[in-house]
Amino acid sequence: MSNPHESHGDVAPGDEIDPAEIPQAIGGYLIGLALATLLTCVSFYIAQSMLVWQPSIPIALSVLALAQMGVHLVFFLHITSGPDSVNNVMALAFGLLIVALLVFGSLWIMTHLDHNVMPMERMMQMQR
Repeated sequence: MSNPHESHGDVAPGDEIDPAEIPQAIGGYLIGLALATLLTCVSFYIAQSMLVWQPSIPIALSVLALAQMGVHLVFFLHITSGPDSVNNVMALAFGLLIVALLVFGSLWIMTHLDHNVMPMERMMQMQR
């Protein structure tokens, strides 16, 4: 039987390894942990420092959050562009679709909620 690493060009850290490669796999997890920790520390630093232009802080935090998600997908969930990851990518896409529907549906409901709510002045008049 052939080595799974030879048949696919794109292999995530920790995919189907033999016992001799365990130290290398642990190294991949430690690199992921270091990157995730670094991105978290940078996010806290940017949020509290005055070095970054204040209106750009939400954009910087969003970029760092996307980088954090990328680190987690590659180093911990082993989602790559290889043919073995098709089911994982489809499950991830479905999960993202559900989350997007929940977020945008909630935002739509909250923005249109005021059309069905009685104005405060009228409510105060009814309480008298």
